[in-house]
Amino acid sequence: MAVHEHPRRTTGFHLPSFRRSRTASVPAAALAEGAGERSARACVFASARLLMGFVFLWAFLDKTFGLGYATPSGKGWIDSGSPTEGFLGHVAVGPTESTFHAWAGAAWADWLFMLGLLGIGVALTAGVALRLAALAGTVMMALMWMAEWPPARHLSDGSPSMSTNPFADYHLVHATVLVALAAAAAGDALGLGRLWARLPVVRDRKWLR
Repeated sequence: MAVHEHPRRTTGFHLPSFRRSRTASVPAAALAEGAGERSARACVFASARLLMGFVFLWAFLDKTFGLGYATPSGKGWIDSGSPTEGFLGHVAVGPTESTFHAWAGAAWADWLFMLGLLGIGVALTAGVALRLAALAGTVMMALMWMAEWPPARHLSDGSPSMSTNPFADYHLVHATVLVALAAAAAGDALGLGRLWARLPVVRDRKWLR
């Protein structure tokens, strides 16, 4: 008579294996770390955007109401003062000196300049239309760079220009920051960028983003 050995039954008790949970926790930690880095980067860009927005908005308010900083009290745009006459009228260096003198105090120049300051400031503060703001701001900064003309060591009358760098000045820095903010979609954090991007007119025209 053959004797058949029955397979040994297991008790159903197993020691817990940590291999799978440990392997699964690594991607989760990496994802959490990546999300934290993206969040920190978004906050940095958003902070830069808001600061730049304040730069443009404050310039608009000061020149409009004569708040006593760059524009003396009583000489604001609202008091019939010209926002461009003081700056462009005193350009004393560079190949476009005579051109800027001709533009100084012109009504069209005042309106373009002030609307540019206001539009760029509002766009940056709200986080919308950053590509348009970057384009308009870059053009404005380029014109102001040409008005100050950093490459010159001396003004037209021979006096020192007080330029500290032949190329890079704050106008170029501001223009570069504006382009970076638009490229990084900096309006999505602490702004209305996501809502703006979902509008049909913006969704169909990426240049409005």
